Amino acid sequence: MRLRKKPWARPELEACNFFITNPSENKGKWKQSFVNDNPIYLELGCGKGTFIAVHGSENEDINYIAIDIKDEVLVLAKRNIEKAYEDKNKEINNLKLMAQEIVLINDIFSEEDVVDRIYINFCNPWPKERHKKRRLTHTRQLENYKNFLAEDGEIYFKTDDDELFDESIEYFKEAGFNIEYITYDLHKSDFVGNVRTEHENMFSEQGIKIKFLIASR
Repeated sequence: MRLRKKPWARPELEACNFFITNPSENKGKWKQSFVNDNPIYLELGCGKGTFIAVHGSENEDINYIAIDIKDEVLVLAKRNIEKAYEDKNKEINNLKLMAQEIVLINDIFSEEDVVDRIYINFCNPWPKERHKKRRLTHTRQLENYKNFLAEDGEIYFKTDDDELFDESIEYFKEAGFNIEYITYDLHKSDFVGNVRTEHENMFSEQGIKIKFLIASR
């Protein structure tokens, strides 16, 4: 469903102290922006922010960066993040939110910005052959992530789409990643610590099994 343009979304985001208006200015300096030496976890395509809100508010010893492209989505993520932290009576000092085209991810991260984990949850499957290079798990994109992903870094990937999942396994192998964990039915697996997203709940209610893997460099 296409979101309507919300002219108030950008002003609300820019008034938020954890929203980064010009993320390229932090290239090479993300560690300093958090003022600590904690590991950095990155979510690509954070949607309404329910996933990152839970992780960030429950893990104060990890720094989180969440990215999406639409202000209309990010403003909802901002509100969900604020509520999650408020419910736990915590300050938001370990999370950054920003708008960025993910295909241009190397415009905002360099090899000096060491990211220990990347989350990719329910990204666009781009099923047409001519569009597959746009997938966030495509080999070309994985090579981009390797510019800033730690040498022992991991990518956590979840999807409802069978074709995307199977082809992504091959993308990871092509890019030199090892598949450390894989399941075709996450909710019936032995994986501990899963945080459900809004899409995950919707697909599960439709009886669609959630596919999940962890890939490491």
